[in-house]
Amino acid sequence: MATSSGSKILREATSRGIDLSHLPAHIAVIMDGNGRWANKKGLGRLLGHREGYNTLKGVVRDCGDLGVRYLTVYAFSAENWRRPEEEVSGLMKLIEGAMIEQISQLAASNVRVQIAGRMNELPPSLRDALNKGIQDTSGCTGLTFTLAINYGGRAEIVDAVKAIIESGIPAHDIIEELISKHLYHPQTPEPDLMIRTAGEMRWSNFLIWQAAYAELVVTDVSWPDFDTSQLLNAVAEYQRRTRKFGALAPS
Repeated sequence: MATSSGSKILREATSRGIDLSHLPAHIAVIMDGNGRWANKKGLGRLLGHREGYNTLKGVVRDCGDLGVRYLTVYAFSAENWRRPEEEVSGLMKLIEGAMIEQISQLAASNVRVQIAGRMNELPPSLRDALNKGIQDTSGCTGLTFTLAINYGGRAEIVDAVKAIIESGIPAHDIIEELISKHLYHPQTPEPDLMIRTAGEMRWSNFLIWQAAYAELVVTDVSWPDFDTSQLLNAVAEYQRRTRKFGALAPS
C-alpha cells in the first residue's frame, strides 16, 4: 500500500501526464552544485554537502514511492580525493553519519543498499557503516539504492579487466557481455535516465560503460534545490524521448 507521501507523488505524476507504466527502471544522478549553492549563500562548502544529503533523502523516498526500481547516485568520485583535506574528511564523516542515521529508515522503507567503488580505500569506520547498511537491507525487495563512493567509471572497467585476466579467460573470448558481467554490480540493469544538476554538460567519469545509451537530462538547478518537481520534470523529459540504441526510430 502506498504511503501518504507515495500517494502524493503518484497523484502529481498522473496530473502531469506521466505514464506510470513507462517509468525509467534505473535512474542515475550526478549530484552537482553543493559547493556553489553554499558559496552563493555565504556558507561553507560542507554545509552545502549536508543540505545535499537532505535532498538525497527526499529523492530516495520519491523514487521508491514512484515505483523506480534502481537509483544510483554519485556521492564521491575517485578524483574527489584531490579536493582540500578538510572537505574530503568532512565528506567522509557526513557519508558515514548519514548511513548510520538512515539504515533503519531504509530497511523500513524496503530499500536495498549497494556500494559501487573501491571500498578498500575508504576509512575503516566508513567501510564498517557501509557494510552494515548493505547487510541490514540485503533482504529488501523495493528500490535498490546504489551509492557510488570512491568510484570512477574508468577504474571500474580496469577492475573488470583485471578480474577477467586473473580468471584466465583468453583474449579471443573477451566480448562486451563478459566485461559487463565483471563490473561492480552486473545484476543491476543499465541506467535508462541520467540526471545531472547544476548545469554541467559532461559525464565526469560516472557509469561510462553502463550509461552508453542512457537518456541525459541536465538541469541548471543545484542539487540542494532539486526536489520532487525537478525529479518529475526529468521523468517527463525521459518519456518524451525516443530511445533508438543506434537503430532508426520506428516509422
